[in-house]
Amino acid sequence: MRQVVLDTETTGIDPRQGHRIIEIGCVEVVGRKLTNRHFHVYIKPDREVEEEAFNVHGISNEFLADKPKFEEVAQEFLEFIKGAELIIHNAPFDVGFIDHEFSMLGNFPKVADVCKVFDSLVYARKKHPGQKNSLDALCKRYGIDNSHRELHGALLDSEILADVYLLMTGGQISMGGLGSDGSGDGEDETLAIRRLSADRPRLPVIKASEDELSQHEARLDIIDKKSGLSLWRKLENPELAASEN
Repeated sequence: MRQVVLDTETTGIDPRQGHRIIEIGCVEVVGRKLTNRHFHVYIKPDREVEEEAFNVHGISNEFLADKPKFEEVAQEFLEFIKGAELIIHNAPFDVGFIDHEFSMLGNFPKVADVCKVFDSLVYARKKHPGQKNSLDALCKRYGIDNSHRELHGALLDSEILADVYLLMTGGQISMGGLGSDGSGDGEDETLAIRRLSADRPRLPVIKASEDELSQHEARLDIIDKKSGLSLWRKLENPELAASEN
């Protein structure tokens, strides 16, 4: 079975209010193994990114200004996901945005017409009732290192979700329990996935320019003026946050 683990980042929380997708990240899983094939793109939304959304993913309007529009990447994206089972954490959110983007192009199908969808959040709530089932909580529960996840990002989150999904849906597969020859020399799936996760190369870190840092500080000044000390500055200056309280 071909599966695609998918995540998006957006300008806000509701496409019915005109919010758009600004990042799509997908990783491919075939036979419960990561194939190293992925689809990743940033998208110019032709609208402002809300401050609340920016505080979650850190993707600025300035960064998106020279990126392609959704219509320029839609066909390639559709070809990548078509026929696969999509693994998505809180699927209605991402599928709702994708269907909205496709509908504006006029000649694209709905996601459900070309893909099966597995909602890993629904599955996690059934498997772990009464517990926190955010992606961070699941990483902690299954021993997955996500220390490099300082902000949300579609590709990074889809890679992490792939590890979570494989562990959460668990059991023994060909690389675990028994070897391919039935000798019992196979590797436990949990250990194998953790090893693969640890061996995966880190994503490149693109540092902000002086101009981008200046714009970032100016935006934080606006947030501080309207709402008090921003979460970002509280994290950067815990002593200042403590004195405010």
